[in-house]
Amino acid sequence: MSILLTNFDYAPFNQIKNSDYLSSIELAIKELKFEIDLIIDNKNKPTFENTIEALDYTGIKLDRITSIFFNLNSAETNEEIQEIAIEISPILSKLKNYILLNDKLYNKINSVYNTLDKSTLTTEKSTLLNKTYKSFLRNGANLNAENKDKLRDIDIKLSKLSLDFGQNLLKETNDFELLVNNINKLDGLSDDHIEAAKMLAESKNKKGWLFTLDYPSYSALVTYCKNRLLRKEITIAFGQRAFKNNKFDNQKIVLEIVNLRYKKATLLGYISYSEYILEERMAKSTKTVMDFLEDLVKKVKPAAIKEFKVLEDYAKDIDNIERLEKWDTAFYSEMYKKHKFNIDQEELKPYFSLQNVLQGAFTVSNKLYGLNFKELLDVDTYNEEVKTYEVTDDKNNFIALLYTDFHPRKGKRGGAWMTSYKPQYKYKNTNERPHISIVCNFTKPTKNKPSLLTFYEVTTLFHEFGHALHGILANTTFKSLSGTNVSWDFVELPSQIFENWCYEKEALNLFAFHYETKKVIPIDLIKKIKKSANYNQASQTLRQLSIGLLDMNWHNINPEEIKDVKKYESKVLEKLTFTKELNEVCMSTGFSHIFQGGYSAGYYSYKWAEVLDADAFEYFKEQGIFNKKIASKFKNNILSKGGTEDPMDLYIKFRGRKPTIDALLKRSQIV
Repeated sequence: MSILLTNFDYAPFNQIKNSDYLSSIELAIKELKFEIDLIIDNKNKPTFENTIEALDYTGIKLDRITSIFFNLNSAETNEEIQEIAIEISPILSKLKNYILLNDKLYNKINSVYNTLDKSTLTTEKSTLLNKTYKSFLRNGANLNAENKDKLRDIDIKLSKLSLDFGQNLLKETNDFELLVNNINKLDGLSDDHIEAAKMLAESKNKKGWLFTLDYPSYSALVTYCKNRLLRKEITIAFGQRAFKNNKFDNQKIVLEIVNLRYKKATLLGYISYSEYILEERMAKSTKTVMDFLEDLVKKVKPAAIKEFKVLEDYAKDIDNIERLEKWDTAFYSEMYKKHKFNIDQEELKPYFSLQNVLQGAFTVSNKLYGLNFKELLDVDTYNEEVKTYEVTDDKNNFIALLYTDFHPRKGKRGGAWMTSYKPQYKYKNTNERPHISIVCNFTKPTKNKPSLLTFYEVTTLFHEFGHALHGILANTTFKSLSGTNVSWDFVELPSQIFENWCYEKEALNLFAFHYETKKVIPIDLIKKIKKSANYNQASQTLRQLSIGLLDMNWHNINPEEIKDVKKYESKVLEKLTFTKELNEVCMSTGFSHIFQGGYSAGYYSYKWAEVLDADAFEYFKEQGIFNKKIASKFKNNILSKGGTEDPMDLYIKFRGRKPTIDALLKRSQIV
């Protein structure tokens, strides 16, 4: 298999067979080891160029192949790919340890770090030197041989457990189907929701209306369906994923993962896994994060209690509901929002066809950063639903290749994410440009209508597009510092700030057109969107904080004494949730962010970055949301810089000062 055959250097998906991956990866690993050996065997004195820089440029082919493979394992997987992933994952873990626990390589890096006059380095080179040196230390370079073997064993086990966790969750998500045979039970759902459910049933040769745990289907039922029993059934099914004591159960895997992470941290000299992780984040320490989360809980919990009481009273008043349950909150929250603000998501959706919203993201990006997006019809994709775009600047220079993948499929995990098929970096006088992808799970078009998005889905698309801009506009020398290779609690700033344009009249008028009449969204609907933006903000914030605290509590302790996942989770969350605890559901067994993705001891970063994004967008609003000068400062100091400098230094260069929490509190109107 070759991935370097095409005009834009894109991945030739149509030429790749599943059977190609393992042999191609093994060959690329041999090439990488040869590159490492060249560094080690170099008889010249170790320098930044022949050691640190040379190391960063190793493994380019392997990175390309593995990025293709693991992205497909998330967006277009099947049993064969999953089996290959199980085989490949430990091979890559061994390779990582081959590099990071290589004494000869570390000795050369150590020599450069301790003898080089660092004042001769550029800021980016100094950052690369520090990060390379610390990455070896943080991965056991100073351990004795016995402990290095222990670390290798832990890493291999963790890589497999993470894969098992994700595959179990995907299997459980795909296996659930709720078939409704009586349309009267679907009272409250829009015609669009009902038609989508009928189409889904027909696609599986079933009669009736079919609902699944894919987000558009699940969300429609729990948010709009008046039938409380149906809401209960799908809510419990969602919460039971990988928590049924069957062969796809994740409880044992969760305990194994947190214990292995703890053992890894202590082996490396840290008191907890969170201390190990946070050392390289903006927050720096467990105490800083816990203080941040608990302080916000104190601020928002009283307001969240009031919001929940209002919702309880409303449900009792209109439906005589004595106690709100987990399957009631989304439904009555949406009803009360409609009642209070006279706003209906179904009224908004005609103005947010998927194509128009995507074009809106393109237009906003053009007005801010001078980017242009042209659809390409001759680029290979891994599924017919995937589209590709050539991204150019205002001088028609090629900037990036963008893939978009927007609808649920059987082989696609839930949620939304941005990823990369090729990083940006500069090599041999060439600025290699990135290939970026955004993947979501939005409602599919029906026979009569295009894909129409809820406003939540609109902000989701803009969120992922903000991540994409971080990758698209990357302009660094070294690939390990490029794009989204930044501190995890900084990476959400570009995504979360981009959501703000969805609430501004000046931006909405660019893309919020009725899909039939082509009329721009009325000003009264824009006012309603703005007015309702902070609805239930305290409750939403408290939920986000509770998830962040659950993550931290899995990782800031010695977990050896924890024997029951559900009991431990309940203990952490008992004072942070207001609905009755359900013994049959568990959040942790489906918490893919921390047990499959990269957010372990890092989920707090969403709220941390919200402080940054509120503060940063206030700067835009002061000068104009399309102010070229401010946009240029954000592009040149944040988006293009990747991880080349300390994130706080980059933020200060953009804003002129450190961020404050004032803008977030003002925007949310919680306090």
